[in-house]
Amino acid sequence: MHAAGGRIMPQLWHVGAARKAGAGPVPAAPVVGPSGLNLDGSPLGDERSTLTQTDLDDIIGAFADAAAAAEQAGFDGVELHGAHGYLIDQFLWSQTNRRTDGYGGDPVARTRFAAEIVAAVRKTVAPTFPVVFRMSQWKSGAYDAKLAADPQELERILTPLVEAGVDVLHASTRRYWQPEFDGSDLNFAGWVKKITGLPAITVGSVGLDKEFSSTFQGQSPSVTGIEQLLERLGRDEFDLVAVGRALIADPAWAEKVRTGRAAEIIPFDLPALRTLH
Repeated sequence: MHAAGGRIMPQLWHVGAARKAGAGPVPAAPVVGPSGLNLDGSPLGDERSTLTQTDLDDIIGAFADAAAAAEQAGFDGVELHGAHGYLIDQFLWSQTNRRTDGYGGDPVARTRFAAEIVAAVRKTVAPTFPVVFRMSQWKSGAYDAKLAADPQELERILTPLVEAGVDVLHASTRRYWQPEFDGSDLNFAGWVKKITGLPAITVGSVGLDKEFSSTFQGQSPSVTGIEQLLERLGRDEFDLVAVGRALIADPAWAEKVRTGRAAEIIPFDLPALRTLH
């Protein structure tokens, strides 16, 4: 990556209750979450599934160790995956966090686990080593989920993360062009930047004219323009744009956009995923 003039960051995850029982690398390990619940709110059915304070301390330490290893290996930063219903997000979301200790309750308390991970990572790596935090309102299988019902509630969630030392916030939506709250056309990343003043990354069906789930239902692939994306970027609604599926189909997507050759872009479709194996 560096030889080609690029930069690279690993994305650090713990999938929590999204993991299937018996999955590797340790099949005998229980599926765990903040309160021993699946994403739909049903019990996981194992008394070991509710994380203890010792478990939380170990997980926080593991994130910090992984970030330190990434810096030592020569990466250019790390991204902490706190979105889409994975473990950190399970703490942020009231549907899966029913704890009655200091990690559960109101939005600020539910942010404690995420903030402690950020603080531990920030303490372990160099001050100039970027720490990105990815977050979302929606969850896998719960696309209408909301961490925050309005900008004021979102600010309560974001403030502990900013104070813990996040450098960049990656605000994931399913469609980047949709407003996040009533009364403004700002998308999720736009609100995150407005509230915190930190650099924000937007993402969500960039370069696609359909939400990604329709692609998996056999609909014909196509490419949509990104004029609105460039307009929003130009007025500093957000600072960076994440592109996923479009790059799987056409690794030259960014270069074609940059050089005005968008008409040459190869559209994403389901068979493109098979090229990853």
